[in-house]
Amino acid sequence: MSTSVGGIDGFESAVATVAFVDLAGFSAITDVYGDASAIAVLGRFEALVREALAGFGAPIKWIGDEAMFGFPDPAAALQVLGRLIPACRSEPRIPLTRTGLHHGPVLRRANDLFGSTVNIAARIAAFATPGQLLATQPVAEIATASGIVARDLGKVALRSIADHVPLYSIELAPVFDPAWIDPVCKMHAPFSAYRRAAPTGPWFCSERCAEAYRRSPQTYHAGSKASGSA
Repeated sequence: MSTSVGGIDGFESAVATVAFVDLAGFSAITDVYGDASAIAVLGRFEALVREALAGFGAPIKWIGDEAMFGFPDPAAALQVLGRLIPACRSEPRIPLTRTGLHHGPVLRRANDLFGSTVNIAARIAAFATPGQLLATQPVAEIATASGIVARDLGKVALRSIADHVPLYSIELAPVFDPAWIDPVCKMHAPFSAYRRAAPTGPWFCSERCAEAYRRSPQTYHAGSKASGSA
């Protein structure tokens, strides 16, 4: 997996730890609850990002419900995400996050980053399941040295990336039972207001999510891609 970059006019060569964090159930929230509810969820997520970034400046950019970050090294990335991921997990108003990190050479122009390191980080985030933080070996090594659990998931195939990429699941928040995730909005159960529709069925955060699932369960079904959690 080559991530080397050379000098290009208008761009500065650098090394960075790139992270993408998105809300796993944001599209479904928009569909089931409407635009106003989705914007309120996004606003709360943006506030948590700002709080976690205290002292590090703004994220590189927002892409819908996804925040892209550029850090000087894995330690700085883990410091910020170590605040953000638990804060998101304890926030009942937003769904679970999916996070991907990769460290390597980048091309910088103004306040934006480009290159294969960015692409790989984005693909890792897309591969993650709700609640997961997945990272490559340079990040996992720093996590382990810091006493953070990093579970080796082996090499995986990422979309549009030719080489298989070794991935690690890094635990910055308590591990949870994946069965306790609302399949529609990806909120983490158990919920006090509305629990299971049946003793062995999935958890839902509300009757509206339960009804959406009853109408079209195949819309919300997704197999697990990797084990472990963020």
